Amino acid sequence: MTKEKSKFQHTDKNNFIKGSIIATIIALTPLLFQIYKSVPKTKIWDTFLFTYNSAYYEDANVAFWVLSGKLIPLILLIIWFFTCRHWWHHAIIVPITLYIYQAINAINDDLVFFDEVNFLDLLPVMIIIIPSIYLVRARIFYKLNTVNKTTQELEDELTFKPRTIWEKIKQYF
Repeated sequence: MTKEKSKFQHTDKNNFIKGSIIATIIALTPLLFQIYKSVPKTKIWDTFLFTYNSAYYEDANVAFWVLSGKLIPLILLIIWFFTCRHWWHHAIIVPITLYIYQAINAINDDLVFFDEVNFLDLLPVMIIIIPSIYLVRARIFYKLNTVNKTTQELEDELTFKPRTIWEKIKQYF
């Protein structure tokens, strides 16, 4: 009995620590967005780690402002994806892919219209995600109509609850 109680207390402590880290990251996102203000308003930004030459934007400050405008929502969507317990959480992969695509294009100085997402680039992701979500939804409604369970009980049954981050990542591959 003592070992079981100790195991649950350890799990609760780990969940509390993980939750605290995630909550801290979410609470710090307004500050993370303001990091671009520390970048100088020059074409070439030279630091002890790297040298950044802003060819397209002609201002390193603007380049990092655009990049932070893509990375902050991407971070929040990734957190939402890994913490969401709903059956439809795979739909979050579509906007994650969109923001990854936009961030890559924002870094690529040669593109002129980086916010114009080519639908064909997102199509492979959408071809996989949308039918899989529909199939899960159809399975839920089939079970609702044939079994006397509530929607919450069915969502709980279809929800995969990994114990570690690695198990969560393995679930998708």
